[in-house]
Amino acid sequence: MSTLDPVAVFRTEAAECLEAIEAGLLDLTHQLDNKDLVDAVFRGLHTLKGSGAMFGFEALAAFTHHCETAFDRVRKGEVAATSELVAAVLAAQDHMRALVDQPDADHGDTGHKLLAQLQAAVGGKEAAPAAVPAPAAVREAPAKKTNSWRIRFSLPANSMANGTNPLGLLDELRDLGECTVRANSSAIPPLDELTPTELHISWDVTLTSEQDRSAIDDVFIFVLDDMELSVEEISGAAAATAAPVEEKAAPAPVAVASAAPVSPTTVAEFRPVEAVPVKREVPAAVSQAKAAENVRVPAERLDELMDRVGELVIAQSRLSQLASASTDIALRSVSEEIERLSGELRDTMMVLRMVPVATLFSRFRRLVHDLARETGKVIELVTEGESTEVDKTVIERLADPLVHLVRNSIDHGLETPADRLASGKSEAGTVTLSARQAGGEVIISIKDDGRGINRERVRAKAESSGLIQPGQPLSDSELLQLIFAPGFSTAAAITNLSGRGVGMDVVKKTVEALRGAIDIVSVPGQGSEVSLRIPLTLAIIDGLLVRVGAGRYVIPLSAVEECLELSLEEDLRSRGRSFISLRDSLVPFLRLRDLFRTGTKPDVHQKVVVISTGTERVGLVVDQIIGDHQTVIKSMSKLHNNVATFSGATILGDGSVALILDVGHLVAAGQQQEAQLRVAG
Repeated sequence: MSTLDPVAVFRTEAAECLEAIEAGLLDLTHQLDNKDLVDAVFRGLHTLKGSGAMFGFEALAAFTHHCETAFDRVRKGEVAATSELVAAVLAAQDHMRALVDQPDADHGDTGHKLLAQLQAAVGGKEAAPAAVPAPAAVREAPAKKTNSWRIRFSLPANSMANGTNPLGLLDELRDLGECTVRANSSAIPPLDELTPTELHISWDVTLTSEQDRSAIDDVFIFVLDDMELSVEEISGAAAATAAPVEEKAAPAPVAVASAAPVSPTTVAEFRPVEAVPVKREVPAAVSQAKAAENVRVPAERLDELMDRVGELVIAQSRLSQLASASTDIALRSVSEEIERLSGELRDTMMVLRMVPVATLFSRFRRLVHDLARETGKVIELVTEGESTEVDKTVIERLADPLVHLVRNSIDHGLETPADRLASGKSEAGTVTLSARQAGGEVIISIKDDGRGINRERVRAKAESSGLIQPGQPLSDSELLQLIFAPGFSTAAAITNLSGRGVGMDVVKKTVEALRGAIDIVSVPGQGSEVSLRIPLTLAIIDGLLVRVGAGRYVIPLSAVEECLELSLEEDLRSRGRSFISLRDSLVPFLRLRDLFRTGTKPDVHQKVVVISTGTERVGLVVDQIIGDHQTVIKSMSKLHNNVATFSGATILGDGSVALILDVGHLVAAGQQQEAQLRVAG
């Protein structure tokens, strides 16, 4: 059994910490006077520095310390939070990520340039010293009143097992000023009852320092929720009498506390610190239960488990087929039980793979912030439907297409502030990212309130590029879809944002590879909206197994609305116009037997399966509805990439292959057929 690499775990937790820092910085951009956000960013930087030093990432710890010191000055009111400071730390955060991923690589003078930018942002003063000593020991500050404090604290028994080093806490207290420490060992159990990994010592500390109470709270900032802490301010005379006897009563480990490294911290924990003295008692069992609530599992293990579940579903389908052909009651009973269990396992596995699109949308706050600074435009990012869940693989593959679409909306769609004001709009342009579920699909939309798409320019570019013939008639939808053609761009010049004509082509190829589709709507002067219709999952779906001629096909069950019977007489009567009347509305239908050219005669009692994508509906005429089927999706070979009618294949219980119909493509084909018939009529 493989064990987790501690450095790999640190990198994962550091990535989460950096994301939290970035989110705090972006929030701070809009609320520069928000002290809670300043504290949150400071805690994140402090956590990253301490964890980096503990795991040997010295360059990361040293660099992060500069940013931490800058934000510490903001916390203390020495300098104000500014947009320049936020931009400098955002840029520094990218360098921190590089130091996490490649600690031994040569990063040139990037760090020095970023520190110069940071130094300028905090008023030209030195942001931090070059090394990584304890921050309080190097701060430049005017002379302050000397205070005396009595600090009593104890940690949970499992603190050291969870990565908290009490000696590091004592070192940080010593860095604040003159410190006297006494260890209380009265709670240590007899030797035969002692567990070596548990902590039973508490401490009584007298501290004389120029620092205020907040500096003491900062020492315990990451363990406050699980410890017992008492801090009392005492006068000079009382300090002399209250001073504990140092070292004599303390066990040996305390005597060497000064040799302890930077205090270790827990990267994945971000909690607000209360401003009042905190005294909490948390049982060790409760603390351990909190740590066990979430388990980190590598993504590749989930993928491997999903593959095993898929094979199990196929085997279960084979077993069900054998049991249905057998008269053995016991075999049928076992088959039904296996079918139930595999179904529950499949549903559980699907839930494990689902993640909210908030994890995807959150990446674009930084992108929009940077593009606003680069283009000089005022941009507001609005997100909707962030709780909508999608398969993690879909989320991973959609990241790059959405980057292209957002950049395109900002560069081509949104006008400059002057142009917006001249046209009667607000100075700030809005880009809206939204997600919603519709049947078995999730629809992710990118909408802007910009100038819209210039149809004349699109047509002129398409004709000059040879994509269409001059004067060729096109519907509005077909014309707008041309922007996804390879090499297509209406930009007058190539810039860092656009102009090369490769971004939208990438979007189309990625979405089609996900068995999805793209819809685009644009109103001149009001803006554009691009909608991506993507399957919720790429692994296992519930399907409706049907027969057309001698072949069997699967229709995703989430897209099926209802099934109707189509008699041979009705089929012959509707040969001229392929519509069925469904509750006072006409629904176009496609004869799959003709579409697939089966060469067989229709069954006497054909069936119409009505499918839909959003508000669009179409009927599919099949010879027989066999029943529902748990469908393990297998991708098509490269030779079949251009066959748009099918989105994949699955293996049936008898070992044969059934093709999975692409619902979006068939609905579009049905609607197009309806439009042609209406024009002809």
